[in-house]
Amino acid sequence: MINGQIRDREVRLIGVNGEQLGIMSARDAQLKADEAGLDLVKIAPQAKPPVCKIIDYGKYRYEQGRKEKEARKKQKIVEIKEVRMSPNIDTNDLNTKVAAARKFLSKGNKVKVSIRFRGREMAHTADSRPMMLDFAEQLSDIAVVEKPPKMEGRFMTMFLAEKK
Repeated sequence: MINGQIRDREVRLIGVNGEQLGIMSARDAQLKADEAGLDLVKIAPQAKPPVCKIIDYGKYRYEQGRKEKEARKKQKIVEIKEVRMSPNIDTNDLNTKVAAARKFLSKGNKVKVSIRFRGREMAHTADSRPMMLDFAEQLSDIAVVEKPPKMEGRFMTMFLAEKK
């Protein structure tokens, strides 16, 4: 709340330079803010009495926005890249998929390795588990298994993440 929106009877006032000006009525606090040519802003509404500060509200909002933007800039968004295979994949094709997964992991992304079973392949799902573990073993120098191979419907999935 700023300026006229503050309806409390008494407020604790903090000056422009952070000095305590004491407890006074909201009207007196507003007059002091007007004298300084700044805004009266309620910064701690739950306190007894509420704490108000004399600041330039436009500048304050600008600084807050800048801090939030800076915090967002430092965040790293981790994407999940998917590598799909079939249960009867050839060795060279598997090596190509391993190379793709290695590239994704080196860029800091997580990798979801999935095998899709179609038709009669569903009867031989157990044969694909060793292939998934071999895939993880080939990437063991840069990746760790985050979630081991697991059947979910017609897909067997496994998640790999970069080693820290």
